[in-house]
Amino acid sequence: MPREQPVFAEERRQRIVDAVAAQGRVRIAELVELLGVTEPTIRKDLDELQRLRLLQRTHGGAIAVQSHSEVPLHDRGFQHREAKKLIATACRDEITRGESVFLDSGTTVQGIAEGLDNLDVNILTNALGVANLVAGRPGIRHTLIGGQVRPLGGSLIGPVALDNLTRFHVDIAFIGASGLTEDGISVADVAEAQIKQAVIDRARRVIVPMDSSKFSTSDFVTVCQLNRIDMIITERATDDVTRWCKRHGVILRVAGE
Repeated sequence: MPREQPVFAEERRQRIVDAVAAQGRVRIAELVELLGVTEPTIRKDLDELQRLRLLQRTHGGAIAVQSHSEVPLHDRGFQHREAKKLIATACRDEITRGESVFLDSGTTVQGIAEGLDNLDVNILTNALGVANLVAGRPGIRHTLIGGQVRPLGGSLIGPVALDNLTRFHVDIAFIGASGLTEDGISVADVAEAQIKQAVIDRARRVIVPMDSSKFSTSDFVTVCQLNRIDMIITERATDDVTRWCKRHGVILRVAGE
């Protein structure tokens, strides 16, 4: 067993935060070796740091918490563009003619709407950008739910939107998220999370299109656990995500393969 070192708890915890920030994730065994303290000490440190929202505990370690401000929708469109194009194409392959489809807000999901033509589908959305893209496209009927406009995400949220959703059921829901861990998917805004949760409850299949930059990160509010998701579509699978999907019964599809 490692020998306890005469290091102040504050200094030790700062080193843990620095390690998580640098690597994105750390394991308890790594911290034991790095700091020369026992596993129980590290676990107590991680619990306290999670309470302070400086990291997120996972089974066997910790991961970084996204603490940066939410990026506006327009600016997000320039991030990871090639990956998002691949993912959007793969998502469209999952849609069968005649189905009802919910398209969430977010740039990756918006990319799905850009290639929809002559599929004889019903599109339900709370995203203003999606509604504009599918308007007038041949073979597409679409419904934009009402609600309070959230300019940062280009979406409709709030009690009116939630009430409108109770009137619908969909075959497939494409749900966007900004973080993915074994604990589930997460987003930056509580009201956005509520809309996504309501849609998930009313969808036959739930597909999460997500580029790999969002893996092993957690945003402000959890949307759902992994066992509520049927499929994740990404451009690159990591060992962690592959393991999490297998453990929780989620199909992991890598676009282009």
